[in-house]
Amino acid sequence: MQELSGLTSDGKQFYAVSDSDNGTLRIQVLGRDCVVKRTITAPVDPFDVEDLAMAPDGTLWASDTGDNNKSRATVALHKVSPSGAVERFRVTYPDGKHDAEALLLDKSGTPYIVTKEPLGSALIYRPAAPLRTDVSVPLEQVARISLATTDTPGGPLEGSLDTRLVTGAASMRDGSVVALRTYTEAYLFRVPDGDLVKALSGDPVRVPLPNEPQGEAIAFDPDGTLLSASEGAGTPIRSVAGAAALAKPAAPTTTAPPPAAEQQQAAPSDTATTSSSWQNWPLALTLGGLVLAVALVIGLRRRRRA
Repeated sequence: MQELSGLTSDGKQFYAVSDSDNGTLRIQVLGRDCVVKRTITAPVDPFDVEDLAMAPDGTLWASDTGDNNKSRATVALHKVSPSGAVERFRVTYPDGKHDAEALLLDKSGTPYIVTKEPLGSALIYRPAAPLRTDVSVPLEQVARISLATTDTPGGPLEGSLDTRLVTGAASMRDGSVVALRTYTEAYLFRVPDGDLVKALSGDPVRVPLPNEPQGEAIAFDPDGTLLSASEGAGTPIRSVAGAAALAKPAAPTTTAPPPAAEQQQAAPSDTATTSSSWQNWPLALTLGGLVLAVALVIGLRRRRRA
């Protein structure tokens, strides 16, 4: 796996996907030490998988929505069982082509695609009709989010766009909290009544994720720990314990403290972590030194198949 693009967790294992798997959809299943335990192989040929989500029943959703060159007439969502059985749903935007790297699932299991807009606001779409495997289903735009520029360092562009481009998303499995991430931050939204569209119109809690070379992956553990990861060989999976509890309904925009200095473990069997307590937050911020090892070497090189 050369380009980590999506991550999810069931609390015992990580599930990771690359956006360049050369003709087959492969989802790597890793232990908490980031050693690959097995590979779920689905018999489809994706174009550019950019995110991964998990439904409450353990079904995985792969968001085949990358479109850097705005060349795709349709994009796809792949619903994958733990055994590798797959259903492919093609969908179309109502207003032209978009590049999208983020996928959310609401409490009912409805998928939401979040676009990566270099200028302007991120757009959120959901299917306008039940998904079907035999025909494309139209999407409808249901929300728009504008993220402010921050001074958090990181990202491949080394500029203000890194702090505004949405590169990943995650949902708590009960749908109570969702997160959007940019190259440099995570934004947490509480969804108290299951209305994801309403929640995304509120003010999020901002959690800085500094110095990730190309941060695209984000996930929640079932206990509310926020996980983030970047492309780049030897980069760690970060964890922010108790992050989901920070999201407040209708709260003003708030900034969580920046992460402590990173620690990386020398080998997957090591367990180097740090914890920091912050005066103003009931939060222990831990940076797990979990290195994606040989079986999950993540390169900085971005490649898209034509």
